[in-house]
Amino acid sequence: MEKKNILITGGAGFIGSNLVEALLNDKRVNKVRVVDNLSTGFRKNINEFEKKSDFEFVWGDIRDINTCMKACEGIDIISHQAALGSVPRSINDPVNTNSNNITGTLNIFTAAKESGIKRIVYAASSSTYGDSKTLPKVEDNIGKPLSPYAITKLVSELYANVFGDLYNMELIGLRYFNVFGPKQDPHGAYAAVIPLFFKAALEGKPATINGDGTYSRDYTFVANAVQANIKALFTKNNKALNEVYNIACGERTDLNELWSYICETVNVKIEANHGPNRAGDIPHSLADVSKARKLLEYNPNIKVKNGLERAYNWYKNNL
Repeated sequence: MEKKNILITGGAGFIGSNLVEALLNDKRVNKVRVVDNLSTGFRKNINEFEKKSDFEFVWGDIRDINTCMKACEGIDIISHQAALGSVPRSINDPVNTNSNNITGTLNIFTAAKESGIKRIVYAASSSTYGDSKTLPKVEDNIGKPLSPYAITKLVSELYANVFGDLYNMELIGLRYFNVFGPKQDPHGAYAAVIPLFFKAALEGKPATINGDGTYSRDYTFVANAVQANIKALFTKNNKALNEVYNIACGERTDLNELWSYICETVNVKIEANHGPNRAGDIPHSLADVSKARKLLEYNPNIKVKNGLERAYNWYKNNL
């Protein structure tokens, strides 16, 4: 079997860099090229790969079509992870969120088409479910977007549908649900909840919980998300193509439980502080992952508590 050259956009970011590591250890892969502008990713996330002959880092911004065209040279499959994440960031800066997530995605899809690359696996988001109250979330039943970020992720899916139909391409969208794990940055105004909670627990400080702590999420350890990406990149199941999938565990944890799990993992006892709910936040999220199990053979075998233990091993050495 011919080994593949894979482009990962956003490969210096949290999920992207975990995916780089897995692909460099995959016998089906010839070479991994990362394009990243390091606006939210970090060079240190990929430092360990830089000496490898089958790894290449290109500093570049996907908002520039020429950068995308150049990045696609000699590539067989694309993993499109680059995005400006965070619902609060998008509320504060909708224009930049739009240019990165919509223009950037359209540029990558277009560069792929022009370069004859058929398959793209792209990062979609559970935020696409918007105000839909239905639980668990099923792929075909979405609501109205509640943030600029959610709009950008929905538009990416719409473009993927059109590129699949018009240009005979194979696009697979992975709707991530609250992915966490090693290399997720705990610093900055838009850090996600699990890194923030680890940082607080390791510093012996109380975490701040938005609201009364009953809001719940389907927290997904990063190795599960990486597994989903690899299944999608290499799937030979034609029925799996040009679809979107929930990538999660199919289990709900509320914020109070999450803080107590993290305190247990770190071996501290600290009461959390409670603040106001965040704008644009939905109360509950839970995925039905049966479609991904069936068509991609996705198996999210690392549950929340096990994932938190693995994340802790990284945070205690990297904070």
